[in-house]
Amino acid sequence: MDWIARARALAADAHAGQIDKAGAPYIGHVARVAERVRGDDDAEVVAWLHDVLEDCPGFAAQVQDFPPAIQHAVQLLSRNHSADTAHYYAGIAANPLALKVKLADIADNADETRLSALDAATAERLRGKYRAARAQLGPTAV
Repeated sequence: MDWIARARALAADAHAGQIDKAGAPYIGHVARVAERVRGDDDAEVVAWLHDVLEDCPGFAAQVQDFPPAIQHAVQLLSRNHSADTAHYYAGIAANPLALKVKLADIADNADETRLSALDAATAERLRGKYRAARAQLGPTAV
């Protein structure tokens, strides 16, 4: 089964019509995260799905069609399944698949090209958020 193609199609359906903070189609972010982990099929599947549970809960049942390791990593990446920030990042740090995708996600979100498209206050707030996230994920994230 081509899990990457299935994940890409699900992400496209789930994120259809969504836009990011700069007004661009949200699926562009998801595609860039998937590109950052290309070559690791499981990570690429998780990258395509990494925001589905959190941002598109109506598609959660479709994530259950993927293998258990993929489902688990996607669940870890969803803040909907975590009691607090420290617990959220600890769960991700303990799962190599989720960690690889989260680092790619942060790298894309913290890209200065993207941040420069935002107002200064939002960009600075997000820079701080991503610095804090890297710190909580441990030394491999810095």
